[in-house]
Amino acid sequence: MTTPVLDLNLLRTFLAVHRAGSFTSAARALGLSQPSVTTQIRALEAQVDRSLFTRLPRGVEPTPYAHELAERVRGPLDALDALRTDECDLDGVATPVHLAGPAELLCSRVLPALAPLVAEGVQLRTAEGLTDELLESLREGVHDLVITTRRPRGRALAATPLSDEEYVLVVAPEWARRLEGRGEGESLCRALREVPLVSIAEDMPIVRRYWRSVFGAQPPGAALIAPTLHAVLAAVRAGAGASVLPRSLCREDLEAGDLVDLGGEDVPPLNTLFLVQRPGAECNPAVVRVREALEGAARSW
Repeated sequence: MTTPVLDLNLLRTFLAVHRAGSFTSAARALGLSQPSVTTQIRALEAQVDRSLFTRLPRGVEPTPYAHELAERVRGPLDALDALRTDECDLDGVATPVHLAGPAELLCSRVLPALAPLVAEGVQLRTAEGLTDELLESLREGVHDLVITTRRPRGRALAATPLSDEEYVLVVAPEWARRLEGRGEGESLCRALREVPLVSIAEDMPIVRRYWRSVFGAQPPGAALIAPTLHAVLAAVRAGAGASVLPRSLCREDLEAGDLVDLGGEDVPPLNTLFLVQRPGAECNPAVVRVREALEGAARSW
């Protein structure tokens, strides 16, 4: 029996869906309509006589055969696409590395760690954002590397644990004194109901995670929503109320006495940062250098 020759365009579409986890995201990445992507996947399924994806309420799940096919074709297709798009210049000149992550982390740790590479000639383009939007952009080919606060779902994107970040519950000294004077037997969690909470979003992801981990309860609603963690820090430092922040962001204020850590001697909750690379991005040698520099710098974070 003759093995069928598979259409490269169909395989590219298949690989985009496998990596994106949905027809919609793959269509955006490829510049196609969703019906076109659906038609191409059906055509490839007819060629291989196998089902490739199972539809879910949100996105699709690759079948075992689809995972096997992706492993076989990803390397050759990425190499062809790199030549086609000049991602790796034939003269050895690398294109810019597109890196994204949380704004505060980029400012405080990532860019200082990469400054020597930029001085050596590596071109870098950075952007900030939250984990979900960063992973979506990575799947669409916007970024080469992203730093996220959780591991991406599925097997299409490989994620390397980068660093564990401590989160601390902080207030200005005046609020700390008020809380120290709370009634005998009154828990800190209960006393904090009288303290305004400051967060970067209405759903308070960082504060909520801390409350569940330390107090085993849900926090009250936020009194102030700020656009960035730097803005949250400034508001709390000025006495607006309490918040939960990465220790790296507020370390200087804690050491100077401008903020008080209400966690005391308790072990603070940890959140793992992940470095996620776009499949095929390693064709650009500068991406590899940036990735290795971040992995090395993160050991001291």
